[in-house]
Amino acid sequence: MTNKYLRVLCIYVSCIVVFTGLTGCNTVTSRPRITTSTPATTTVTDISTTPSTSTTTSITTFSTPGTTTTILSTTTTLTSLFPGGLVTGDTPKGMYLSPITIGPDGNLWFTRANANQIGKLYPESGNSTVYNIPTAQAGPNDITAGPDRNLWFTETQVNKLGKISPTTGKITEYNIPSDGLWADGITTGPDGNLWFTEAGGIIGVISPVTGNVTEYRIPGNGGFPTAIVAGPDGNLWFTETMGNKIGKISPVTGNITEYNLPNPSADPCGITIGSDGNLWFTETGAKSIGKISPETGSITEYIVPNSFGSFGIASGPDSNLWFTESPLNKIGEISPNTGIITEYNIPSAAYGLYGITAGPDGNMWFIEIFGSKVGQISLKTNVIDEYTIYK
Repeated sequence: MTNKYLRVLCIYVSCIVVFTGLTGCNTVTSRPRITTSTPATTTVTDISTTPSTSTTTSITTFSTPGTTTTILSTTTTLTSLFPGGLVTGDTPKGMYLSPITIGPDGNLWFTRANANQIGKLYPESGNSTVYNIPTAQAGPNDITAGPDRNLWFTETQVNKLGKISPTTGKITEYNIPSDGLWADGITTGPDGNLWFTEAGGIIGVISPVTGNVTEYRIPGNGGFPTAIVAGPDGNLWFTETMGNKIGKISPVTGNITEYNLPNPSADPCGITIGSDGNLWFTETGAKSIGKISPETGSITEYIVPNSFGSFGIASGPDSNLWFTESPLNKIGEISPNTGIITEYNIPSAAYGLYGITAGPDGNMWFIEIFGSKVGQISLKTNVIDEYTIYK
């Protein structure tokens, strides 16, 4: 599998381009557990066989004054099409799931790009509810919990941001000033605003109070920014998939600093904060997991054994970093202290692993894009369960 293919796949799973628009909310009241595995096969690779490399990269800082726009929002209240009803049948084809996060209600929230929906899964029962986005073919992608106790998400195909109330299911949408630049990743910043990436080369911020949007253009060709996370240093850190860089932006000044990755074919994708205070990210092209020190900018890369590329990454309650390996159908784990990597096989043919997050139950939850499933791996037993999300 070529680096070019992996780069396209990372971009593709961030921006699925075929969607259908519906209205309403569907609730699955059955327990749709479909697979319970025996403890997964584990491959442990220590640091002696996958040595890390540490490099202090060149650093460039830019001051880019932001442009602020007042945005009028549109609000739609959704009602259930099947109140208390059971939805049965096969998994819909192409109901792609992508990122996943934990909401303020203790449930798992995710996006369904091809179905044009926001979904939630109850971790205790495995039941799920889906909410249809008012704007047709919106292309929902990343999702995060906001400071206002709503879930905020990007709508890649229609140049909007959305938020959904976990209590009422009400969805509010906000237009983004710059047109056609693919809103992608989103996270809550230390300033209480929502920060997001636009693949066309912009970092944006929206106030959850006023709906005002400010945009900061990344210098040069923009690098195709993808994932974004709030760092321990008070900055927002993001990956530039096609620019082969890690970037950061100050929420105070709007200054942007970029760090070149040592491997010219790294193609960084997901990014998160580690328990060690560093920023950890996946490298789809280099088949590695990377980390960058927010203090020095030094970068360390760890080769993932027998990998074709990693995508989503999240810090677990066990202090390790957990990541998805899409082509090989595996969940990976790396210790921030030793660099030891462990891999777990998914029991079903779940090609298209992407988003991953720590759940409220102390386990890791992940998305299987093309199977329309949410998976769970127990940190105590390494047993993997999968849940089908019905329309």
